[in-house]
Amino acid sequence: MKEPTDRLRRRLITGGAGMLAGAGLGALSGGALAKATTFQHPFANGERLVETFPEKRPMIVLTTRPPQLETPFEVFNDGLITPNDAFFVRYHNNGLPTSIDSDNYVIKIGGNAVGKPFEITLADLKSQFKPVEVVAVNQCSGNSRALFNPRVMGGQLGNGAMGNARWVGVPLKDVLARAELKNTARQVTFNGLDFALKGRGDLIKALDVGHAMDGEVMLGYQMNGAELPFLNGFPVRLIVPGYYGTYWVKHLAEIQVIDNVFNEFWMNPAYRIPDNDCACIEPGTAPKATRPIGRFDVRSFITSLHNGQHVAAGRPLAVRGIAFDGGQGIREVAFSTDGGQSWREASLGKDLGRYSFREFTFGFQPDRGQYDLRVRAYNRAGASQPMEALWNPAGYMRNVVESVVVTAA
Repeated sequence: MKEPTDRLRRRLITGGAGMLAGAGLGALSGGALAKATTFQHPFANGERLVETFPEKRPMIVLTTRPPQLETPFEVFNDGLITPNDAFFVRYHNNGLPTSIDSDNYVIKIGGNAVGKPFEITLADLKSQFKPVEVVAVNQCSGNSRALFNPRVMGGQLGNGAMGNARWVGVPLKDVLARAELKNTARQVTFNGLDFALKGRGDLIKALDVGHAMDGEVMLGYQMNGAELPFLNGFPVRLIVPGYYGTYWVKHLAEIQVIDNVFNEFWMNPAYRIPDNDCACIEPGTAPKATRPIGRFDVRSFITSLHNGQHVAAGRPLAVRGIAFDGGQGIREVAFSTDGGQSWREASLGKDLGRYSFREFTFGFQPDRGQYDLRVRAYNRAGASQPMEALWNPAGYMRNVVESVVVTAA
């Protein structure tokens, strides 16, 4: 007889708790699940380790403590929805919960700007509120950081710290309505069960109260038709469509509505960008002012080919890829086969919603020689991608028109 998912998950995580606490989550794959043989994943700046973690297929490993796992880029050619077992993982703090009992799980809701603080269980969240669904991309702020030139500090991610999923949960505004927000409410803060062992404190994020109450921000408890994987925030995480993953707090445990601007480490000085139109500065200079990182810029990637690939000359070549932005929705994708000297319009695929990946396709017949393939997306507000990469000292928000060079022979 198959066990309920909650019980299975509790035993899976608890079974590796000692190894998790002592040696980092990387060891858990050897304790609770069979550990895959490690191998190397090719990358422009060298090779990277690939290893299996609980509930995950082989993933690119940046660090094991805290876990930072990148999705191998070829996954994005398999469809618009990123499978749960391939979805990227990003933690900041070494203190991870080693077991979570969903039967006794509660979220505490309070703060100095609510009239009625209360606690809510997972069962209440699922039974007392109307669920909603959104297809939305979650993308790490530092996605593609390894490609910045000059290089910057931080996790050297390729292009795989992103994923697109069907999220089911409850609008945050419906839950906060029970707390009776005061007129003084200014921001809402979010804290999860992961914790800092030393240094910079719990990862607590904040949203302006108007954003938190917009009906789109939600408490998500289901991902692609299943419960959240443990490493993606089980049992509840914050879903902030169109915003970078730093706001998507995992293992959500506490929500506070406050009458001031929250200014602790993970809001200031962390996750700040230059306060100008491009969120960029010249290398070697310092920004005059900064602001918290927010919505995605427009991005697009070819997924069916990789840089340096050989293709057949004299035969039609079908190319496909994905584009997305922070919520306007993709209006058009243009493609070039000559390094951006000339452009034509690609065909757009099914629209799963304005926060989702949007597939595009185009074709051409290459003669012998090299082809510099580029794609450039435009959203419905007319925003697009720069031809030259922009730079900032944190390595955030890369969205340059990428180049994929193939050789036809």
